[in-house]
Amino acid sequence: MTQSHPRISKAVIPAAGLGTRFLPATKATPKEMLPVVDKPAIQYVVEEAVSAGLDDVLMITGRNKRPLEDHFDRNYELESALGKKGDAARLAKVQESSDLATMHYVRQGDPRGLGHAVLCAAPHVGNEPFAVLLGDDLIDARDPLLKRMIEVQEQYGGSVVALMEVAPEQVHLYGCAAVDTTEDSDVVKVNGLVEKPDPADAPSNYAVIGRYVLDPAVFAVLRETEPGRGGEIQLTDALQQLAADEKVGGPVHGVVFKGRRYDTGDRGDYLRAIVRLACEREDLGPEFRAWLRSYVTEEM
Repeated sequence: MTQSHPRISKAVIPAAGLGTRFLPATKATPKEMLPVVDKPAIQYVVEEAVSAGLDDVLMITGRNKRPLEDHFDRNYELESALGKKGDAARLAKVQESSDLATMHYVRQGDPRGLGHAVLCAAPHVGNEPFAVLLGDDLIDARDPLLKRMIEVQEQYGGSVVALMEVAPEQVHLYGCAAVDTTEDSDVVKVNGLVEKPDPADAPSNYAVIGRYVLDPAVFAVLRETEPGRGGEIQLTDALQQLAADEKVGGPVHGVVFKGRRYDTGDRGDYLRAIVRLACEREDLGPEFRAWLRSYVTEEM
């Protein structure tokens, strides 16, 4: 039976990481600003939030992240130059990012993990459920995962995590969920979570990926959560407490995602994302696919 819960309107995007896997490119450029074809990765994430109905976006940033704010701000000099040239197409692209959403920013002064980054959002979010989107995970716009997660949260209350089945040897790279089935084929009840377990100790091969819809009760839990794996405050540890005691903040459910996802925090997957998205573009795809076929044939 569908229950009544507060409508979700806010999205939180943690973007304070150092991007060490992409050095030296990220020495002076935020990893979130690395282009995927011709748009920075972070813009895809904001567009996903907006397409799910969340146009109030809080970005958790850190030192050297000013380009993120600049990208979603107006650039009057550039817009004026493009307007004088009569370049309407490029002008529209420049203005698109500044018109996407109402953007807010707060700095995570002390990088103490994802849980701490989410806790930085508490004053802005208040006592409302909210979404968290990690910038390294790009979800294909044709696979509306976040919309489905919001539907599940509105039905069941509590919190919802995105889950994906992975190979057993990859479990140690993710948070891992112990689950029970529900009446919905793509929804499971989460009974426990473990951050990056050894494969032998993993409760399942359902891995948590970078989308969450959270009950505000998570803030109180995070304030009391001790540093865990890596000496950081882990969001997974707080969700484990919520899953273990529904009286704290409602149940935790998972939406099992089987769509297209790109991990732009991994160099190989970042390159694959660029190739796949470029191949599918109407303006780039035909010529690029032809070149790619020729290149692969010659190299192989």
